[in-house]
Amino acid sequence: MYTSFDETHLEKIVRLLKSHQSKFLSGQKLSQSLNLSRAAVWKYIKKLQSLGYKIQSRQNLGYKLVSKPDYLLPWELTDGLQTDIFGRKIYYFDTIDSTQNFALRLASKPYENGSVVIAKRQSKGRGRLNRKWISPKGGIWLSILLKPNFEVWQVSLFPMLTSLALTKAVENVLKLKPRLKWPNDVTLNDKKVAGILIDASIESNKIDYLVIGVGINFRIEPRIVSRLLKNSQKFYGITSLVGNKEKADSVELVQEFLYELEQSYYKVMSNNLKGITKEWTKRSSTIGKNVTVSTPSGPVKGKAIAIDENGALILSSKGKIQRVLAGDVSYRN
Repeated sequence: MYTSFDETHLEKIVRLLKSHQSKFLSGQKLSQSLNLSRAAVWKYIKKLQSLGYKIQSRQNLGYKLVSKPDYLLPWELTDGLQTDIFGRKIYYFDTIDSTQNFALRLASKPYENGSVVIAKRQSKGRGRLNRKWISPKGGIWLSILLKPNFEVWQVSLFPMLTSLALTKAVENVLKLKPRLKWPNDVTLNDKKVAGILIDASIESNKIDYLVIGVGINFRIEPRIVSRLLKNSQKFYGITSLVGNKEKADSVELVQEFLYELEQSYYKVMSNNLKGITKEWTKRSSTIGKNVTVSTPSGPVKGKAIAIDENGALILSSKGKIQRVLAGDVSYRN
């Protein structure tokens, strides 16, 4: 595990190499700056190379950073992150059972508001209703722990707010135009590229904590994952945001997503939600469609005409209006 709050020699070396841009930095200077032996510096350089950093080594010249990896390492995420709360602490794992489970364990600790848990892979990732979530290398798997001070009913806003924030981040960074499928799926070409999971603890009509889980098919092999999920309930296909050979920066995408979501969080805190439903509807693939919503009490059919300020789906059927708070949507002709 690597974190953003335990400054390591790895992080210090990266910072020093970045500060010298395209110039070589001598091993002697690194050694003196870090109060390490030349052998120890070499060991850390090798570790950084194993993490994906391309670092040139030249005798009598030293070391030069050529490129950084497309991994969501904490010191890369905090470098340029434009947030105050989200990402205040970042935990990074090469492999974990579930970022959501780790974030839930963090919830009992103080000073964890805004903490982000990220993994390169998950062995037991889960989606809504405890469905299996395949989390291979190349995806972005993260959870955000919040300890908010707002009304209990406002928890229901977060699937909508999170999916909207992610869609805006994808638009801004990758210049793609994903669509939103109610309640919380982000799609591209009518296939799923991201999903949202919300866990909350409510005590005495107050929110103790809220954990937002986000799974993004950033640079995955859709065919492999589809083969594993094709028989799953409600599966409608998946795709990847970018191809294996496309240039795209996952760090920049996550930074933009955290920024966008924090702006929405502030709007909830100040009870200023004007424009949120309009922005979501503009990007929605659900509104205007004839749908069947599978709910705990049975299927509900109708035309999706709107979402309300709480994120509920409004259906029109045979002249009657129905409000659906939760369920799985499938489209009908």
